Amino acid sequence: MSEFSQLLLNGIVIGSFYVLIALGLSIIFGILDISHFAHGSVAMFSGYVGYMLATKLNAGFIVSLLLSMVFAAVMGVVLEKVAYSPVKNAPPINGFIIALALMMIIDNIAVLIFGANQVVIPTGIDGVVRFGDVAISSLRLYLLGTSFLLILLLYLFMKYTKTGKAIRAVAQNREAARIVGINTNRISSIVFALGSAMAGAAGVFIGSIFALYPAMGGHTVMKGFAVLILGGLGSFPGAIVGGMLIGVTENFGTAFVSSSYKDLFAFVILIAVLIFKPKGLFGNRGL
Repeated sequence: MSEFSQLLLNGIVIGSFYVLIALGLSIIFGILDISHFAHGSVAMFSGYVGYMLATKLNAGFIVSLLLSMVFAAVMGVVLEKVAYSPVKNAPPINGFIIALALMMIIDNIAVLIFGANQVVIPTGIDGVVRFGDVAISSLRLYLLGTSFLLILLLYLFMKYTKTGKAIRAVAQNREAARIVGINTNRISSIVFALGSAMAGAAGVFIGSIFALYPAMGGHTVMKGFAVLILGGLGSFPGAIVGGMLIGVTENFGTAFVSSSYKDLFAFVILIAVLIFKPKGLFGNRGL
């Protein structure tokens, strides 16, 4: 029983990172209807920014995390203005191709600046916390709590603030939102900033527990899309449940089968769910 609890807890920690990635993708896709494949690369690059802040400037973990999120937000706004906004009225394939190109460009820039070697972000958070027979590192527990806090703040922002309500209005009907006076271009920039900031946080968290490397962007965004589709496009609770489900399944599969098939488990679950529920676990309920 203790082994089950241990694997479950560690799976929830990993799943919380997937949730952050998926929520960012969800609000971006809901506004612009663009498959933002560069989202994972934004997470990766921001993770490297956090690494540089922690190692070169000796910034504390919280400072590195916040500045990396700010960097990611600015990066997202720039990508939206420079790459996506000019083709918002073009056929969807244009945005799809641009997204793939951006992913490759960002990944290669990361290789030029940071090199191809894997790096781990130092946090200074040591120790182990025990709950009976279950033990978890203080770092994992800290990151889990921080992830939940960010998810809660995003939910409250989207649900109760004027800007959040405007974002949901644009997601439901962009043209109607423009008619009633909502600045849809401004909303698009805000959405990219929010979504990219979530990705930036996930990049720092992943780099703290595992490692950062330039090619991780594609891998990360594919997990994000798997969570997004599994939970239901645009569903906030769906992204949370989907992320946790994939994180826990991966952890159990790695423990009882093999780490070589880690990435396979997520997509087997995705296919199985979509066979019976084509719209995902929660359907397209919106944020």
